[in-house]
Amino acid sequence: MSYYLYILLIAAIPAALAGIRLYIRHCVERQIARYQDDLTRRHCEEVDNLYRQTRGWRHDLKNHLQTMQAYLEMGQAEQLGSYLRELTDDYNSVDIQIRTGNTMVDAILNSKLSVVKARDIRVDATADLPPDIPVSDVDLSVMIGNLLDNAMEACLKVPQEERFLRFYMAKVRDNLYIYVMNAADGAYRKGQGKYLSTKGTDSHGYGLHRIDKVVKKYRGYLNRQDEGNVFATEVLLPL
Repeated sequence: MSYYLYILLIAAIPAALAGIRLYIRHCVERQIARYQDDLTRRHCEEVDNLYRQTRGWRHDLKNHLQTMQAYLEMGQAEQLGSYLRELTDDYNSVDIQIRTGNTMVDAILNSKLSVVKARDIRVDATADLPPDIPVSDVDLSVMIGNLLDNAMEACLKVPQEERFLRFYMAKVRDNLYIYVMNAADGAYRKGQGKYLSTKGTDSHGYGLHRIDKVVKKYRGYLNRQDEGNVFATEVLLPL
């Protein structure tokens, strides 16, 4: 190999490495974009499902009232009581229980929590926010959606009687504070001091990555902790 050819090869190495890094970054960004598209589509489907359920229940309200009136007029108190209990259970499954005043938060929270409850997970949720906060709707959707998805997936790994999820969200002074605690099976993966996805492949770590990215964007605070069969996440975003 001639001296000049050797010099040319040495000079080309940085450019080649830069090209490889650019290509890898492009591939990762495309994978994340696909993940985000799937997440957004799933969120929209859940919101639409909750809306359809609520609209259907309201549509049938007249029929329910007529049935209860008939039971009452016929003096069938026991049948009326049974019918009311059945209606209450059905209503609780679609009731929009979280009303923060923020339309986007209400939509994503209620749709996600309806899915969580359908998985036989005990839920304790509280949320209180002003109508307008300087956090984009997309970022709120990503944050809340991924936090609840991760919590639900962890709960599904434990027996039904042990499943629980607690969610708290509020404006604390000049910060948006989010706290999620859920049941877990105690099997965690860590790397470089961080929690990793337990799904076994790097392609399933986007949920954690997206949460981290939103926190970093708003220069916030993120804390994840576990105590055996309980996992908790705290998020603080300056407003």
